Amino acid sequence: MVGAATVSAEDSAVARICSLDWRDRSEEEMVAVAWAYFYFSIQFRENLEICCDYYPDDLALSRLRAEECDTSNLSPYPGIALAGEKMNHDEFMRRALELYPIGQAERARLERIGADYLAESRYIPSKSRALSIASYEDGGLERVFTAMLQAPAYGNPLLKAFRFFLSAHIQFDSDPNEGHGRLSQHLVPDENIVRLWNAFAALLLKAVPALGQMVSEHAP
Repeated sequence: MVGAATVSAEDSAVARICSLDWRDRSEEEMVAVAWAYFYFSIQFRENLEICCDYYPDDLALSRLRAEECDTSNLSPYPGIALAGEKMNHDEFMRRALELYPIGQAERARLERIGADYLAESRYIPSKSRALSIASYEDGGLERVFTAMLQAPAYGNPLLKAFRFFLSAHIQFDSDPNEGHGRLSQHLVPDENIVRLWNAFAALLLKAVPALGQMVSEHAP
């Protein structure tokens, strides 16, 4: 069983992301958040694929993959997905980013941050990455997405698509009987889940340093 210390550290890592200063973010800053999340979504899909490789006969996990990968459950969406079009959810985010072009220097900065994040997350042992799915799907990401949606700036086409993505995933995860949390909650994350959540927090803070302003102001 996972130790109480790991559970507490995991909860603290998620709470840290939720407590970032989401309410004061500008449109440009939320565009950078969407870029950062795109790289997280790649990591999530990779972890889910690893998880299903570890447990090929697990029907619940197979269903979860079917609802996250090569799926039409985010379609239709204007400029991204045709009616009934299937795609991985990270592909939805990739297409969403193209709805709002950004400057070359800013794009290069975010791509570098994202590549560093993926390299760090891929260094985590594969079994730990597989088990992370339970933490992400059984409440963790729902809490983070709810916090992100406190931001006031979701006005341009990219951010409207991002808001749609976040809201849809809250619904996917939260259903007590059919939700993604229910499909993955039999997995037990190990201590490396804290490293993965902390890497996500660092990704967000590198993309938008001002996210940490409220945390630093209230730090002892």
